[in-house]
Amino acid sequence: MQKYLVITGGTKGIGKAIVHRFAAEGFHIITCSRQEKDLRQLKLDIEQTYTFSKVFYKALDVSQEGEVRRFVDYIKSLHVKVDVLVNNAGFFIPGFIHEESDTVLREMINTNLYSAYDLTKGLVGDMIKRRDGHIFTICSTASVTAYTNGGSYCIAKHALYGMTRVLREELKEHQIRVTAVLPGATYTASWEGVDLPQDRFMKPEDVAAAIWGAHSVSKQTVIEELLLRPQLGDI
Repeated sequence: MQKYLVITGGTKGIGKAIVHRFAAEGFHIITCSRQEKDLRQLKLDIEQTYTFSKVFYKALDVSQEGEVRRFVDYIKSLHVKVDVLVNNAGFFIPGFIHEESDTVLREMINTNLYSAYDLTKGLVGDMIKRRDGHIFTICSTASVTAYTNGGSYCIAKHALYGMTRVLREELKEHQIRVTAVLPGATYTASWEGVDLPQDRFMKPEDVAAAIWGAHSVSKQTVIEELLLRPQLGDI
């Protein structure tokens, strides 16, 4: 039986590692990102490496009002059953709340919270009808730990974690599993150039492996939270 993974921001970092892991396990992929060329390259890489996996994509910016709706419409036009949804898109702007621009919180909320909220609302109805599905939301250790220079990113990630916990309670009776993923510092493009050894960070592939493991347990069980940190602690 064909299985489908929907994931936002699937061309880089943790998102790309999740795409590779689920494709290796036989899933078809539906994803989006802002850059068409990155999506074309991802499709080529996945379909050449895992010949049984197909990639469907849409180039769009999930921070913009209406773009997530466009992605939902595209997914529905494929007439497929979404087995796993991963709300992954997000970005980080460092800063202090009392110093940062007035626009930063809105940017953080639009990308890190509203995109997940709108996409989940767009797809969860079919999961409820089928009484089947698994929703992962990529939160952060910043969802549970306040730290200086985290500013609006911490606010948005706290809100995203809260949304995920509410979803878990709402969707229990519908047999839909909901998992919050809270990774610490993971070596992706956003950390390139920092004066720290690469082995001080987690690997994106380790986060993807943990997510696959959480999905692989029987449907009688849900892993509600995955909290992952570098072995030596937060950076």
